[in-house]
Amino acid sequence: MEKRTILDESQITRSLTRMSHEILEHNKGTKGLVFLGVKTRGEYLAERLQKKITEIDGVEIPTGTIDITGYRDDRKKERAGSAIDIGVSLDDKHVVIVDDVLFTGRTIRAAMDAILNEVRPSKISLAVLIDRGHRELPIRADFVGKNIPTAKEEKIDVHLEEHDAVNEVLLSR
Repeated sequence: MEKRTILDESQITRSLTRMSHEILEHNKGTKGLVFLGVKTRGEYLAERLQKKITEIDGVEIPTGTIDITGYRDDRKKERAGSAIDIGVSLDDKHVVIVDDVLFTGRTIRAAMDAILNEVRPSKISLAVLIDRGHRELPIRADFVGKNIPTAKEEKIDVHLEEHDAVNEVLLSR
């Protein structure tokens, strides 16, 4: 299997810095902004975006996680407790779902279902490190680190230091 590096550590950092500025500009600051990282790698990207925004604006955005396992459409519905883990109310907030790769859109649909099942945010946006296309649902990212058109049989692997001991994005054929 052939693997090729799409983003290295510095390119990931630059992408997240740019996305942070775009989020601040789009939201006109930090007021009402909340990040929810999709477990597992989305949560680390959400934390990195939070740190970048704190460096830029001096404000710490409330950041938590969302576990979409009980909301996936390819599994039996078994929900135990809240899918959302964050220390603030999300009602009337601008919730930014953060994930590593946007592919079919089914993970994001599950995340939106989980959020709307529990709270009523004023707005939901989507930030992804990689958008690889091949949508099966009408879902589009608002903030994208890099668009990487792929063939369906190709695979994108995001490795983050917090989980994989290295920062890189690989394309496998």
